[in-house]
Order: sequence, then structure tokens, then C-alpha cells
Amino acid sequence: MRRYEAPAKLNLALLISPPRPDGYHPVRSLVQTIEWCDLVTLDEGAEEDVLEVTGLEVSPEDNLVLETVELVRALTPVPPLALDLEKRIPPAAGMGGGSSDAAAVLRALADLVGLAESLVSETATALGADVPLFLQGGTLEVTGIGEQVERVTSLEGIAFAVAVPEFGLSTAQVYRRWDELGGPEGEPLPEAALPPALREGLPLRNDLLPAALDLEPLLGDFMADLRAVWGVPVSLTGSGSACFGYFGTVEEASDAAAAVTHLALETRGAAPRSRGVAEV
Repeated sequence: MRRYEAPAKLNLALLISPPRPDGYHPVRSLVQTIEWCDLVTLDEGAEEDVLEVTGLEVSPEDNLVLETVELVRALTPVPPLALDLEKRIPPAAGMGGGSSDAAAVLRALADLVGLAESLVSETATALGADVPLFLQGGTLEVTGIGEQVERVTSLEGIAFAVAVPEFGLSTAQVYRRWDELGGPEGEPLPEAALPPALREGLPLRNDLLPAALDLEPLLGDFMADLRAVWGVPVSLTGSGSACFGYFGTVEEASDAAAAVTHLALETRGAAPRSRGVAEV
């Protein structure tokens, strides 16, 4: 039996360009994996593939586990598997939980059957734009449509309070609304409010925020409520709906997260994670 952690991510910066002819939007993003993980367990010996999902409810379209198995099986023999997904990362929150789960299964299968790293990389890209970043993890600059991933200097002395509201947001719908609005830029966080390690480099803005706010008016109220309690600027990760703020320590971030449990579906204080999916 093998067990793997599948971490969440936060987009500290997300700069979007107009869509290419194939419909994909080029991005430049500063991404940080965090210590908030789903757990994927994989075991041989089943008569056929079986997947059990526990924890948070997840819709079939947000679950790439069995699709990952089938893609790898098309490349090399894979025995029937019993898979268990313990879902802790809320779906439709912009935290990449489904993509991270796929990356964890891909890494587990690569370890199990000895899949070449070149095929691991190709399969990750085929599964989805966010999947490759979870194979590396840490502090990353992501470009292209998400498939180009470069590790940058790791963040230190920073923790994140993360709050996920009761509502989710569809990535496809948020991007569509961004196009309809003419491709607006998000407002960058003021430099004075940023940790020193983030005061240079990409502007810390999320270009999808105007579209997300237009699509779901409750998001603006949610972010305002978080700012009022936390006393710090609040950012949206990815296409949302999860929001986060910067704090100096995990203890401070955890206290901040605990202070807004009445406002949110899920909250957590989380440290930066220096790795991606990993066996435990």
C-alpha cells in the first residue's frame, strides 16, 4: 500500500493574457504550495479499479483520479487498483485540489510501474494545466498555460490564513466572464502591506478577481468581512472562491483563520510547503 499527500496551492500573483487561437489563456503566476493536503492511498490486489472518496464531497468532473490511471495504463501495464481519496481541500475554490490529486496518483503510478519522467511530464500536461506544478511544488513561477514551471527562491517567514466561503466558482465560467469584460487587470496589493520577500518581482494581483466579483457578488462581501477581521489585505487564489491573507507565523495565521470560522465553510492557517506531491 502506498499513501501520498496532494497539497493545495495559492496563486500569490496571477497575470492573464487574452486567449490563444486554441482558447487557452497564457498566464504568468507566482504559485506557492501549502501544508493543506488531500491524501491518496493506492493498493494492488483488487479485481478491478475501485475508488472510494471520503471527507469533503467532490463532483465527478472535479475528480481526475481514475482518468489518471487510464492515461498511465495506455502507456504501460498497470494492475487493477484499490484507490482511496481522502478529500480535505474544498473543490471549486481555486486551490487546485483536483489537479493535485491527479498529480499524486500519477507520481504513485510512476513509482509503482517505473514510468519514465518524460512520460510523467507529458501525462501531467495532458491531465490539466495545473497538474505539472504539483509534481514540483514549493515557490514557483508558472507560465505558458500552466505547463511551464520554474522553481524560484523559497518563501520564508510567511504563513497564510485561508478561508473558503460556502459558495464555489467555476474556473471555466470565471475565464469566460473575464473575456466578456474585456480582460481587466486586478488591483495589485500595496507594497507596504506585503512581506519583504514579496516586494519585488511580479505585481501581486489576480487578474481574474474582477471577473469573479462580477460573477458572484457575494465574493465582495466575503472579502470585505475577512479584511475587517484580519486587518490585512485579502487576496483571491486562482479563479476562487478561496481567499487568503499574509501573516508572519503559522500561529498568527491559525489564529486569524479561527477568527473567521463563522464566515466560511473551511478555514486554515497554513505554512508554505517546499515540495509538491510526496509519499508519506
